[in-house]
Amino acid sequence: CSSLAIGTTTGYRLFSLSSVEQLDQVHESNEIPDVYIVERLFSSSLVVVVSHAKPQQMNVYHFKKGTEICNYSYSSKILSIRLNRQRLVVCLEESIYIHNIKDMKLLKTIMDTPPNTTGLCALSINHANSYLAYPGSATSGEIALYDGNTLKTACTIPAHDGPLAALAFNSTGSKLASASEKGTVIRVFSIPGGQKLYEFRRGMKRYVNISSLVFSMDSQFLCASSNTETVHIFKLEHLTDSRPEEPPTWSGYMGKMFQAATNYLPAQVSGMMNQDRAFATVRLNISGQRNICALSTIQKLPRLLVTTSDGHLCIYNLDPQDGGECVLIKKHSLLGSGKTEENKENDLRPPLPQSYAATVARQSTVPSTSTMPGYSEDGGALRGEVIPEHEFATGPVCLDDENEFPPVSI
Repeated sequence: CSSLAIGTTTGYRLFSLSSVEQLDQVHESNEIPDVYIVERLFSSSLVVVVSHAKPQQMNVYHFKKGTEICNYSYSSKILSIRLNRQRLVVCLEESIYIHNIKDMKLLKTIMDTPPNTTGLCALSINHANSYLAYPGSATSGEIALYDGNTLKTACTIPAHDGPLAALAFNSTGSKLASASEKGTVIRVFSIPGGQKLYEFRRGMKRYVNISSLVFSMDSQFLCASSNTETVHIFKLEHLTDSRPEEPPTWSGYMGKMFQAATNYLPAQVSGMMNQDRAFATVRLNISGQRNICALSTIQKLPRLLVTTSDGHLCIYNLDPQDGGECVLIKKHSLLGSGKTEENKENDLRPPLPQSYAATVARQSTVPSTSTMPGYSEDGGALRGEVIPEHEFATGPVCLDDENEFPPVSI
């Protein structure tokens, strides 16, 4: 959530997301045209690129040095690529290749996977577990969970009735969110056990195509965007676990009776009754267009980022206390000169709620960006651990060049 990579007809661009007002272009390459996959390893200088000119070839670059680390060719079109500090995963329609990212050697080929025309797969960014999730069936919503470190199948999760459309791990790899092609229900499972933890209803009026599913780094929020104009943000909390004992009132008694009654209803019905509404929403001024979302902390405040396929990045404020409608604060253009577009609605937007102002005031207790809880080199994003300084460095290369990746001869 600290950088943005986009593929264009002329090449690809990398941006830093450290500021709301200013969009810093870290790197631009026009060496390979028609780039449709560009994946950057966190904030490092390693980038993986695939173009329409050679859709079966993966090129791995060290973009600061301007050198190609290696390239691999596969038997069919590359549909998606995922990477963390331990593994690089290449997904084709009916097979998945797992490489060791330090020397790019091929470790495992998962052959004869169910037809996966969109290249749907997810890889935990926590390299301590490197779990990989992909569709286990072309006709049902079965998830195959694979351990990318031990190179063994972990489990199979019967997540949905219909085929899968979206998968996403949280930062530690302890939770996995999924949505089916219907797009009405989003479920969250524990990893590696596969137990269902949460179930959120996006809406029942119409089927939608979920294009983006993402957790916040602290796993408190889950964001889902689709081909409609609404982006939904859900809060992952068990109200029944955290609220104090209710006083012996009539409403409290009826609430307990209702809760007890759900235990005797069929699972499908009781599940419907326990659905949570979206904690916060965003109404985009476009619909029918593919977009990618991220929940990030920029300048010490929680933000929702929405990147659209027409080349814009919209930044919204997210109220972590009361939710509600998120406020658009900046819109950037990612194409052309890369200059920002001023948000003309700035002068018209209503003042922020008092509770949010109070939240902002409390942010003074948040540590500096270099010690924010989240990803860490030695084991993941566990509470109390810190993000290494280089993950938030302003320069294009955030790792020690000499030790970043050993020379590779292939």
